[in-house]
Amino acid sequence: MGSIKIHDGPVAVRGERPAARGETVAGAAGGGRTISSRIFAEHGGISGGLLSLKFDALISHDITYVGIIQSAVAAGLEKFPVPYALTNCHNSLCAVGGTINADDHMFGLSAAKRFGGIYVPPNLAVIHQFAREELSRCGGMVLGSDSHTRYGALGTMGVGEGGPELVKQLLGDTWDVRRPRTVLVWLAGSPRRGVGPHDVALDLCRAVYANGFVKNAVLEFAGPGIAALDMDFRLGLDVMTTETACLSSIWETDDAVEEFYAIHGRPEAYRRLSVEEGAEYDGLVEIDLSLVEPMAALPFHPSEAVTVKELAENAGDILRETEKRAAALYGAGRAPRLTGLLEGGRLRFQQGVIGGCAGGMYSNMAEAAAILESAEGGCGDFELAVYPPSAPVDLELTRNGVRERLSAVGAVFKPCFCGPCFGAGDVPADGTLSARHVTRNFPNREGSRPGDGQFAGVVLMDARSIAATARNGGFATPATEVEYEAPRPAERRYDKMPYSARVYCGLGRPSPETPLRYGPNIVPWPETPPLAENLLLRVASVLRDPVTTTDELIPSGETSSYRSNPTKLAEFALSRRDPGYVARAKEARAMEEERRAGRVPPEAAGALAACGFGGGAGSFAIASTIFAERPGDGSAREQAASCQRVLGAGANICRDFATKRYRSNCINWGMLPLTLPADSAFDCETGDWIFIPGARRAVETGAERLEAFAVHGGAASPVAFELKGLSAEERGVLLAGSLTNAYRNRKANGKAGA
Repeated sequence: MGSIKIHDGPVAVRGERPAARGETVAGAAGGGRTISSRIFAEHGGISGGLLSLKFDALISHDITYVGIIQSAVAAGLEKFPVPYALTNCHNSLCAVGGTINADDHMFGLSAAKRFGGIYVPPNLAVIHQFAREELSRCGGMVLGSDSHTRYGALGTMGVGEGGPELVKQLLGDTWDVRRPRTVLVWLAGSPRRGVGPHDVALDLCRAVYANGFVKNAVLEFAGPGIAALDMDFRLGLDVMTTETACLSSIWETDDAVEEFYAIHGRPEAYRRLSVEEGAEYDGLVEIDLSLVEPMAALPFHPSEAVTVKELAENAGDILRETEKRAAALYGAGRAPRLTGLLEGGRLRFQQGVIGGCAGGMYSNMAEAAAILESAEGGCGDFELAVYPPSAPVDLELTRNGVRERLSAVGAVFKPCFCGPCFGAGDVPADGTLSARHVTRNFPNREGSRPGDGQFAGVVLMDARSIAATARNGGFATPATEVEYEAPRPAERRYDKMPYSARVYCGLGRPSPETPLRYGPNIVPWPETPPLAENLLLRVASVLRDPVTTTDELIPSGETSSYRSNPTKLAEFALSRRDPGYVARAKEARAMEEERRAGRVPPEAAGALAACGFGGGAGSFAIASTIFAERPGDGSAREQAASCQRVLGAGANICRDFATKRYRSNCINWGMLPLTLPADSAFDCETGDWIFIPGARRAVETGAERLEAFAVHGGAASPVAFELKGLSAEERGVLLAGSLTNAYRNRKANGKAGA
C-alpha cells in the first residue's frame, strides 16, 4: 500500500503538514480548530462528550420516505421544519407489484404539498446528486435516510441514518451521538492520467476498513493534493467514504468549490473552510495521489481491492481466493466457479455499468468517452450501460457531445436511477462478473438469487478502467495502460430547467388541507409491545460471517418495492442468507401470542424451568433474536431492523455492531442491542433460548451489564451481555418498545414536538 500511510495516534497540523504528537488529545478534537468541530458547534455543539445536533436539511428516497412520514404524522407532525427533499430514484422502474411504486410516489407528492417539502419526480435525479446541486452549503449539515449521504467535498457534513433519526428531526428533536473520533485524511500529489476517484476510494477502503481504523469517525480531508482534483473527482471519492465505515466527512474548500456554487446559481452557499494551525486529530491517513493505481474491488466488499493490473495478470489465483470466500458464505456445494470466466488465463467481463452518485459524474463520462472513441468496433459484445446522476448533468453531457460520443461506440444511456447499485437494474447473467463504477458489491446486491441457484458478482472499478476494459474486448485492463487523449476541460454549465419544469417545491408553503394519498400497499406498521420485565429470547438465526451486511438482513432489489408494506416486506428478511429465518421467527411469535392468551408454551416453560424461573404467563415475554458476529454493515435502511421487529424480534446479540446507524435502527425499533464482553466464550445455535431476568429494570436503571442464562439442549448456563452507551432518550425508546411508541406516549402527555 505504497500510496497510503496510516498513523494511529494523535496528530496536529503544524505549518503545511500534519505531525505526530506524543500526548493524548483530550476533549473536542482540535479544541475547535478542526472544520468538523466548528460545524458541530454551529449546529448544537457538544456537552459532556455528547453531540446534540439539528440539521439544516433532510433528504430521503422512495424506499424510505413513506415510513418516515407516517411515523412523524402519528406523532403530530404539522409541517416540515427544514427543507426536506423526497426523491424517487430507487423504486422508479415500477416493474414489481403493479401500481405500488407509483402509489408511493403519489404519496410523496401529497406529503410535499401538505407539509411544505420538495418532491423530485422519478428518473430526474438520484438522491445525492440532487442534494449536491440544491441542498448543500459550506458549513451546513444534511441528514439523509441513505448511507451514502456524503457531501463533504462541498463543505457540507452529510450523515446517513435510518428513518427514525429523520423522524426525530421532523419533530424538533436532536441527533444525539457520542463525540466521534476525527481522522485527518491528508492528500498530496496528483493522480496520473487513467486514475479516477474510484481508484483512490477503493485504495482507501482497502487500507482502513478491515482494521476498523476510521469506524464511526469523521474524516477531514485536507492537504495540497485537493487542488489537483476537479469537483467531480472529489465528489466521487467523498461519497465512497461510507464504505470505510466512517460516520461522516468534511473537506477544506477552495476556489473550485466557490466556482461550483457560482455555476449552480448559489454563490451565497460558499464560504472558506480550512484546517487551522494547531488542529488536533485522533489519527492520520496520508494519501499520495501520484502513487495510486487503477483498482478493482472483488466480491464481496469494496475493501477486497487489488490493482487492475494484478487482476489482469494473476486472475486465476485471485479468483480462486474469491471462490473460497464465496464457499464460506454459501457452502462449498453452492459456491460459484469464477475461474470458469477465464479465457486463456485472463479475466473477461461481459458487462460494465457506470452510474449513480459515485460513477455517473460528468468528468467520469467524458473520460470514458475519450478512452472509447478509438475503440475498433466500439464496445463489441461487452454490454456497457451508463446512468447520469441527474437531468441537468445529462443535459450537459448532451450539449457538450459526451452522450453522443458514448452512444456512438455502443454505450446505452439509462435514466437517472440507482438500480444497478442495489440490484434493481442491469442484473448480470448467472455465473458472470460485472465491472461497475457504483458504490457497493456486497453478496447478491447486484440482484442474483442464491435460493434459485443463481450467482452473479460485481467487481468495482473506476469508469476509466471500465472503458479501457470495454475497449479491450472485456478483458480486465487498467486505464493507465491505454493510449488516449484526455478530454480538455469543458465549460461547465448547470441548467436547472428540468427541475424548474418538474420538481415540486413547497418550501415555506405547507398546504394542510391537502390529504395524504395512500395506495393499497401503504399500510401502517404493526403495533410493537413495550419492553417486558423479564425477556425470553428464542434464537432464530445464527450468522457466523465476520460481517453481516444490511443487504443480507433484508435484500435490496425488487423487494424494495414492498417497503411501504412492512408485513409483506418482512417475508423477505434474511431470505438470501438464511431462508429458514422467517419461519423460525414466526414460531417464536406464535409462542408469544399463546403466552398472551394466558398459556405458557411447553418449550418456553422448559427453558424457564432450566433457569430456575417459576413465573406465570404474565411475568415474562417471548421474542426472537439473531446472533451475528458484526451485523449492519452497509445501507442505512431501517428495514434491516424493523423487519425483524415485525416478525417479533426483541434483541440483536453480537460481538460488535458494524455501524452506528444499524445499532440505532435496532434501538429505534425497540430491540435490545446486546453485545458480548471481550472475554466471552458465548456461542449458540438456532432454537436455543436466552433468558434475561430483570431486562426492563436494567434498562430503566442504565445498567451496562445484564446477567442472563443461555439454554441449550435443556441445560442452562450463565451468560453476560453488555448494553453500553445508551442515552436517556434511547433507554426511553427501548422501554416504550419503539420510537413510534415513545412519540405516541409523548403526544398523549402533551409533549410531542412538531
